[in-house]
Amino acid sequence: MTQGYRLKISTTSPDRLSTLAALPGEACIVDIGKPLDDIDAFLQSDTLIVNITSKDIAGFERLVRKIEASAIQAVLFVSSTSVYPDNCKVVSEAAGEESPDHPLVIIENLFRQSTRFRTTIVRFAGLIGGSRHPGRFFRGGKRVKNPDANVNLIHRDDCINILDRIVANGLWGETFNACADSHPSKREFYTQAAKMAGAPVPDFEDSADRVFKVVDNRKLKRVLGYEFLHPDLMAIRFDENSIKGDGGVKK
Repeated sequence: MTQGYRLKISTTSPDRLSTLAALPGEACIVDIGKPLDDIDAFLQSDTLIVNITSKDIAGFERLVRKIEASAIQAVLFVSSTSVYPDNCKVVSEAAGEESPDHPLVIIENLFRQSTRFRTTIVRFAGLIGGSRHPGRFFRGGKRVKNPDANVNLIHRDDCINILDRIVANGLWGETFNACADSHPSKREFYTQAAKMAGAPVPDFEDSADRVFKVVDNRKLKRVLGYEFLHPDLMAIRFDENSIKGDGGVKK
């Protein structure tokens, strides 16, 4: 499971430490919203994967300073394809389509601009799989806006494999979009997903204009030589255990 790595795992919640203690790794508290005086031992590693959903720019500035003073040599920062606006285009890493004032773009640059360690950015599309069954994303009367727009999603299994492939191959100094190959409309995808979950088909809020983006994943596949486990979103059959999963975020 650890593939030969010595792991350290962090959480912001003391209540989750006992759960993490059952995993093959040392569990620690890391909360970038608070002083980071006690994380020096946690940072005694070669490689750090940063997967923090917070957009606290000041907190990330503190974290970068701590990393710069540590033994960390390489950082894999998990970002999001939400950095791209819905510009009715195919968006790629090289095209400069990011919104420059998006908090995640600013945070990405904090890591990228440091000269004390090397950074690779992975921009994941919306997460599905595991406990995240998309058939339950629009419960409680939530309406699907802009239903004819394309979805940009990725299965959890591909996320894990991609992170592992980057670390194993030492691919630093890169930025990758990570998104499934197919981009069905929200109407197609969430209708099928709801039926698969045995849930009511969501209400679709039609609009005159189709506003969308299509995330280009070709660089990831070319540089990593990566073949997606779940390239076709409409072909995924979700685990029954994920029916009770949490809500999702469109990206």
